[in-house]
Amino acid sequence: MLFHINTASAAQAASLSNGSATMCNQSGKLLALVLIIGVASCEGRTVQKDLPRPRLDGRIVGGQETSIDKIPFQVSLQRGYHFCGGSLIGKGLVLTAAHCTEGSATLLSKVRIGATRSDSGGVLVKIKKLHRHPKYSSATIDYDFAVLELAAYDEANVTQAYAQLPKLDEDLKDGTPLTVSGWGNTQSNAETSDVLRSVVVPKVSHAECLKAYGGFGDITERMLCAGLPEGGKDACQGDSGGPLASADGTLWGVVSWGYGCARPNYPGVYSRVAAVRDWIESVSGV
Repeated sequence: MLFHINTASAAQAASLSNGSATMCNQSGKLLALVLIIGVASCEGRTVQKDLPRPRLDGRIVGGQETSIDKIPFQVSLQRGYHFCGGSLIGKGLVLTAAHCTEGSATLLSKVRIGATRSDSGGVLVKIKKLHRHPKYSSATIDYDFAVLELAAYDEANVTQAYAQLPKLDEDLKDGTPLTVSGWGNTQSNAETSDVLRSVVVPKVSHAECLKAYGGFGDITERMLCAGLPEGGKDACQGDSGGPLASADGTLWGVVSWGYGCARPNYPGVYSRVAAVRDWIESVSGV
C-alpha cells in the first residue's frame, strides 16, 4: 500500500544516512512505501535509515501530449481507472514495475493497449499470469520488475509494437536523451493526465545519482537514473511501470521511484532493464 507522508526538506532527508530522522510536521509530500518495522507515524516516533524509500506510481511533469503511434509499446494498467504503466515486449507480454503488482488484485486488473487516452480506445485485455521478480524488495524497491502474460486478444486494427530490449548488462552512455511516458500526474490543473504524455530527460551517472539519494539508501546496479539537474521534467504519480526508452525504441528503464516529482538535483530512478535481461528471457521467452 502507498501512503503520503510529510517529510523534511531534501537536506534533512539526506541526514537519514547518519541514523534516523524525525519525519513529522514538515512541509512537502513524499510518495513512499511505509514499512511496518521501524517506520514512524507523526506522533514522535522516527524513521530509521533507508526507511521509507520515496516512490512514484507514475505521471509526467514538464512534458507534452503525444499519441500512441509515437510510443506504440506503451500500455495502461487498469482497475476501472489507470493506475500504472507498462511496455509491450512481445506477443501478449508486458513489462512493468513489481510494485504495481503488489496485492491480490493484479489478476483482476486489465491492460489497455493501443490507446492515446487512458480512459478509452484501443483494447482492454485480461491478465492471465503474473511473474514478479523473485528478488523484488518492497523495502529497498530493488529488482522492481514484473512480467504480465495477457489473455489472447484480437490484434487487428490495434496500434501496437514491441519495445526492443537491451542485452544483458549493456551500458548506456551518460547524458543519452531518453523518453519517459505515461498518463500520470502532470502537477498542472491546465494539463490533463487522461492523454498520453512524454518528456525527454538525460541519463544521469550512477555516481551522481548515488550522491543525490545517499540518504534514502543505495542506488543498486538494478537502478538507472535520468533527469535534469534543474528539475522541471520527470515522471510522477501514476507513471510507475511505464517505459524509459531511447530514440530507437530500446527499453532501458521502468519507472520506479524518486524524491518528489521533477525536483532539482533529484533525478527519477528507474529499474534498469539490462540488469535483469536473463530473468526476463527466462519467464517470457523474449
